[in-house]
Amino acid sequence: MGARGRQTAVLLLAVIGLAQTPVPRSTTSTALALRGATIYPGPDRDPIRDGVVLIRDGTIAAVGTRSDVAVPAGTAALDLTGTTLVAGFWNSHVHFSGPQWADAGTAPAARLNRAFQDMLTRWGFTTVVDTGSPLANTLALRRRVAGGVDGPAVFTTGDILFPPGSAERLGATATRYQVDTPERAAAAAEDLLDRGADAVKVYAQTFWNLDLKLSPAVLAAVVAHAHSRHAQVFAHPSNRDGLYNSVDAGIDVLMHTTPQIGPWGHELIARMRAARIALVPTLTLWRFELSRDRAPQSDIDAFQKRGTAQLREYFEAGGTILFGTDVGYMTDFTTLEEFQKMAEAGMGFRDILASLTTAPAAQRGLAERTGRIAAGLAADFVVLDEDPAANGRAFSRVRYTIRGGRIIYDARRH
Repeated sequence: MGARGRQTAVLLLAVIGLAQTPVPRSTTSTALALRGATIYPGPDRDPIRDGVVLIRDGTIAAVGTRSDVAVPAGTAALDLTGTTLVAGFWNSHVHFSGPQWADAGTAPAARLNRAFQDMLTRWGFTTVVDTGSPLANTLALRRRVAGGVDGPAVFTTGDILFPPGSAERLGATATRYQVDTPERAAAAAEDLLDRGADAVKVYAQTFWNLDLKLSPAVLAAVVAHAHSRHAQVFAHPSNRDGLYNSVDAGIDVLMHTTPQIGPWGHELIARMRAARIALVPTLTLWRFELSRDRAPQSDIDAFQKRGTAQLREYFEAGGTILFGTDVGYMTDFTTLEEFQKMAEAGMGFRDILASLTTAPAAQRGLAERTGRIAAGLAADFVVLDEDPAANGRAFSRVRYTIRGGRIIYDARRH
């Protein structure tokens, strides 16, 4: 069976029980209609009530009201009455470093499907950005998804560039990518990009030893080389030096807030905005880390509150916010707490939706391909049980995850 035949078979098996117009199993059509949902075409668009989306060959063919969109006879249809349909979610901070991802090139598809479901597709993610995992294995994982495993699209930085001395804690995995001079930093970045990485991740300062940090010259060399290759640089700041050095070097994405240092202040915020740095807040991570260290609840609350305040500072200044949770490192996969903390920082449901869809798509240069529900774009969707305009918890209540017009998560079956 060819690729199109496999896609058709999977799609039909997913929708045949729900089809308003059942399609014979022998058909070669890859069309699907999504009917009856409240559709948010984008964070800045009014909802379409009782809407219809027509999908052909993994791409959105039409979107509108029932009277606007003609569905050809014989098209499989999924009845979504009472639900809300939004574009597929991005998680801009994940890791594929746990044992469930080992030997991705040859691992049983069932094991990978389950791992993707637990960590990502269950929560609506159709695209993810891996920000630090073994490159060869992550590229193999991406190939498995392309070959039919039920996972999201994967972008990856591959292995992380660390300060000298990091291998004492991290072992051999960090030895190859410890960089102590601009020349070695540029060479390491080139190696990763040549091998297939989409971006470069740096540990500007380590959290376990604040004396371990990349020098301004090393950071500048990484950024200059990556940008010469039209690739972006993601920075893990950890503390004040990591943060300020990363901003000065011109990195593209800041992977965490830094509750350790308190308010960022107008001057730093202005520099970040001028450099068009995007922020992934990872507010749930702070509770996860401190709980694991058995910190008192009062300390956890205070730490999270400082991170939330930094997000509020940057958001209110007009900074770009990308949703990301650091799952893969963090073993708590639920998204609800992150949404709640983002709301506490002053982000409305449309702002949060943008951080999940249009903002990361634009940040990756893919705004004309994904991130919204419009004709000609990828048929990536999340079907929510509730409308997030009425209840922010709705973002975590996923009924279906659909990527390329294919259902990759169905809550009824799990």
